[in-house]
Amino acid sequence: MRLFLMLVLVGCGVWAQTQDYDDYDADGKKASASNSSATVDARGHRPLVKGREIYLTNRYNPSISSSGGRYQGRPGTTTVTGPQEQEKGEQPETGGCTHAMEEMGVLCPNGCELKTMIQKQEKNVKTSIGELRPQVNELARESNNIFNYVNSMSNNLRERQRVLSENSNIVGQYTDRVEEHHAYIKETVDTLLPSNIKVLQGVLDKIRLKIQKLEKAIQTQTESCQEPCRTKCPVPVVSGKECEDIFRRGGLDSQMYLVRPDPLLPAYKVYCDQTTQNGGWLVIQNRMDGSVDFGRRWDDYRKGFGNVALEVGKGYCETPGEYWLGNDKITQLSKMGPTELLVEMEDWTGAKVHAHYQQFAVQGDLTNYVLAVDRYSGTAGNCFLEGSTELFGINRTMTIHNGMMFSTYDRDNDNW
Repeated sequence: MRLFLMLVLVGCGVWAQTQDYDDYDADGKKASASNSSATVDARGHRPLVKGREIYLTNRYNPSISSSGGRYQGRPGTTTVTGPQEQEKGEQPETGGCTHAMEEMGVLCPNGCELKTMIQKQEKNVKTSIGELRPQVNELARESNNIFNYVNSMSNNLRERQRVLSENSNIVGQYTDRVEEHHAYIKETVDTLLPSNIKVLQGVLDKIRLKIQKLEKAIQTQTESCQEPCRTKCPVPVVSGKECEDIFRRGGLDSQMYLVRPDPLLPAYKVYCDQTTQNGGWLVIQNRMDGSVDFGRRWDDYRKGFGNVALEVGKGYCETPGEYWLGNDKITQLSKMGPTELLVEMEDWTGAKVHAHYQQFAVQGDLTNYVLAVDRYSGTAGNCFLEGSTELFGINRTMTIHNGMMFSTYDRDNDNW
């Protein structure tokens, strides 16, 4: 590219010099044609030796204008008197050109030689320029293409830098989140997992105890099955609609009996307490040692579960077991007529309290077994009507059971 630019500059310089010479020659020719006498061409003449100069007397003298105009008078033309000599041409044998006037001597040969040489070089340079012009155009097109490509690459680079900056921000955000999750997981592993492991170990110990009890019960049942089966809880001869009816029929012992409140439904076993407060009490719930799980579903409480009574060596089932009679059966009993409810509680120290409600009723399955009690007396506290005395305000109101529906963990009807 640099070489090409140098060639262009040299060609332009040569062309400019050639144009100068051509213009000067053209002016000289015009002057020769207009003037009848020969004019002096002082370009490149050879200077004469001092003392041998020849002075011409026919110099141009400007005429003085008599008018007082703005411009001075134009120079006049002087005609040469005498015979005109023909202008000499080039003399290659002498190495130069003769002056138009012989008395001016021979022109410096360098002028004509340079002119001829420059004209030849001008032709060569023009030819070279003509050959180089397509290459210059091609280089210009390639330069434009390169410029467009570089511009496109610059735009792509800026876009990639912008995307990289956005990605860096996103990576920073995700890094912060990962660090937060890592801190949370570390805290969980360091604090929560040990406590959860302790809880699971406690649950596992309880399961082991239950397994041991089950294994012991299975062993007992296996030993019992080795002998002929016999009824350990014989059904008493006396039966009735409920325990008060059985008491009136002569069933005075507290044990398991068969009752049939509704003649259209089959009879079922219950435990009758015939000694507490003059007897005639039908036990609907009994809890004493936790051998039966009361965390049951809705259907279990509807049907009933547990062991009604146990035989402890007297030949009949005189000891109540842990059981829930069943909501459907309790509803049948309360529909028979006025029904009372007696609740007895005893703590580990042997202290006993009771709550007696002279009015008690449980509605059916369609109303989710709504409870209705009234006319309280006793020492346990009227929690069914007044709620828990340890709470206040709405919290105490939420513990009132009267008028509430029955609820289990899989069917919550009280929103508590």
